[in-house]
Amino acid sequence: MILDPMYFVWVAPALLLGLWAQFRIKATYAQTQRMGARLSGAAAARHILDSAGLTDVDIEQTPGHLSDHYDPRANVLRLSPEVYQNRTLASVGIAAHEAGHAIQKAKSYAPLVLRNAVVPLAGFGSNAGFTLAILGLIMQIQPLLLIGTILFAAVVVFQVVNLPVEFNASARAKAQLVGLGIVNEQELVYVNKVLSAAALTYVAATLQAIFTLLYLIMRSRD
Repeated sequence: MILDPMYFVWVAPALLLGLWAQFRIKATYAQTQRMGARLSGAAAARHILDSAGLTDVDIEQTPGHLSDHYDPRANVLRLSPEVYQNRTLASVGIAAHEAGHAIQKAKSYAPLVLRNAVVPLAGFGSNAGFTLAILGLIMQIQPLLLIGTILFAAVVVFQVVNLPVEFNASARAKAQLVGLGIVNEQELVYVNKVLSAAALTYVAATLQAIFTLLYLIMRSRD
């Protein structure tokens, strides 16, 4: 499949969007990391979590660049060094977004519950499904291609469900940042740029998964 030019024709729009999204997030992150904020990312996240009654959620510094995430199993926000330490609009925006995921879990936000339930199957489908589909195409074994396609469909389900989760986390983040006085309305414009650029990467990943699945379905009918 990876040698088939038609595959790249199918996924080209998503790949181009992904490249544009990566450019956008790097540019907006660099811009807003130069804009000062009242709190560091860690302090902003702590304030948001405590205000939501989530004093049991820990915040840790984790290695890497833009490696920020919320671990629902450990109930921990893990923030990259720049986000954790810096008092910038980029840092508080990203940290607030991850805090938004913790609030989603506390409120049993339905799309998040569904996404977490799909994660194991999506991980298996991304690896085993894709591999089986490639083998089915190379060896021209249609049943193998069909099984791989069905397994890969779990990846698409995950990506589609993940979109409202990410959009909602950003919406919660922006509301909390303004409501708690961490940023003002003018500063929120720049925070929104960072979160919107990040959201674009999720859109691109979803489109790539969808177009890949459509390609596999087309090839399974050959």
